Amino acid sequence: MASYCVLYNPLANNGRGGVEARRLEALLTGNSFDFCDITKVEDMREFLAQLPPEVTVVLTGGDGTINRFVNALDTEDLPRDIYYYATGTGNDFLHDLEKPKDGDPFLLNPYLLRLPRVHVNGIHARFINGIGYGLDGYCCEEADKIRAKSSKPVNYTAIAVKGLAYGFKRVHATVTVDGVTREYDNVWIAPTMNGRFFGGGMMCAPQQDRLNEERTVSVMVMRTKTKLRALYLFPTIFKGTHVKATDVVDILQGHEVHVSFDRPSALQIDGETVLDVREYSVTTAPIEEKKQF
Repeated sequence: MASYCVLYNPLANNGRGGVEARRLEALLTGNSFDFCDITKVEDMREFLAQLPPEVTVVLTGGDGTINRFVNALDTEDLPRDIYYYATGTGNDFLHDLEKPKDGDPFLLNPYLLRLPRVHVNGIHARFINGIGYGLDGYCCEEADKIRAKSSKPVNYTAIAVKGLAYGFKRVHATVTVDGVTREYDNVWIAPTMNGRFFGGGMMCAPQQDRLNEERTVSVMVMRTKTKLRALYLFPTIFKGTHVKATDVVDILQGHEVHVSFDRPSALQIDGETVLDVREYSVTTAPIEEKKQF
């Protein structure tokens, strides 16, 4: 009989994180389980280090839970193997790895090395999937408002369509990648991606490889004057075919990114919302080379 320590996030899956984590008992029958609320662990490194070596640690939750974990300790030097079992709603990390949601827990460690970092509004954080800025941030902001009033599942697609139709106002963006600056008018989104997916299955950067040897990230800029063109392009992001519209979509790859808008807009980091953002920076350089991060 194997022993498992299951780190769960009670906030995952619209507050069902604890219930969903217990699906492991049925998946891995005949073993012992100790369930621990990750939001109550004050020192994650110390917590992991004190566990007996024969205990297998499984992190459960969604993209936001992985984000919380990678920012709770130095993932370049994990004290033990960490496995992952998805119980979130969006699960963009899982989509990117092309793994089934109900599959067995898999080793997480290789995906936590050399993660990019974002600096925004005084926040310095690693991220696992991407930084959404513009319409994507707007969707997360609106979703948070809905959750505050109701426990019903949030329909991100409906929010995005509302944003395209009238809720989100296009911006002028200045995008600098590895020292080269470009100016864009009528921008809808300008995310920086470590993986391919954001927004619960939208293939924002179809050529991005989170384990690419150079550890570059991808910036996707979509701009168009007409709302009709934006509404036409939006569904194509789910399949990644929006990149064929090269007259209005740019994909820029590099190690150092700075994006600024001419007015404040919401931003999301692996699904976690940051409000009133005018600019953000991303770096993939090792921490010792980027002391300000």
